[in-house]
Amino acid sequence: MIHPTRTDLLQLKEKAGSVGNSVVILKARRQALIREFLDSVGLFVRSRNTIRRNYSNALSELHLTEGHEGTEFVASIAATSERDVGADIQDINVMGVHYRELTVYGPFVRSPEERDHGYTASTPHLEESLHLFETIVEAMMENATFESRVKRLGEETLHVTRRTRVLEERVLPNLRSQIRAITQYIGEREREAHFRLKKFKDTRSRRGHKSRQS
Repeated sequence: MIHPTRTDLLQLKEKAGSVGNSVVILKARRQALIREFLDSVGLFVRSRNTIRRNYSNALSELHLTEGHEGTEFVASIAATSERDVGADIQDINVMGVHYRELTVYGPFVRSPEERDHGYTASTPHLEESLHLFETIVEAMMENATFESRVKRLGEETLHVTRRTRVLEERVLPNLRSQIRAITQYIGEREREAHFRLKKFKDTRSRRGHKSRQS
């Protein structure tokens, strides 16, 4: 229960000022998060588009190889091309937003000389297909970082937006309403006190006047 006193009025005004500052800070943070989100989304979308284009081209080259050399030839090449790949997962903090970033061990993309099979026994279509698939794997590993970052930035932006709306649309109006009510109450109380004081002075003045006349 709020007691309509000047002390409570000052406390409410301080609280309203603090909430107002919090709203300003949250809005600035939301704008920074939105800029970071848009930058990350741009990289994410471009990476996805590149992966989609390379995947389509890789399948076309692979189908051409299977048509010319047969699926058994492709399977034999694949059996000799296995290798271990890896990545380190690191926790990153950007403006208080935590997400995981991958550091990929590679290189994924190899030259024909670096592959286990003799490239002279291969075909240009197969080598192009292998190159594109290796490029896709590398891009997908790197893209995982963008995806994690975009997701966390989006979630944090929504969280900050909700907090800002609660403060701006509920807490602040409630505080201002209480400040107006207390200000009005104190004003009425002061006017009543002033009226009683004036009435008391008038009464005392009339009594003094009558006393002097008698």
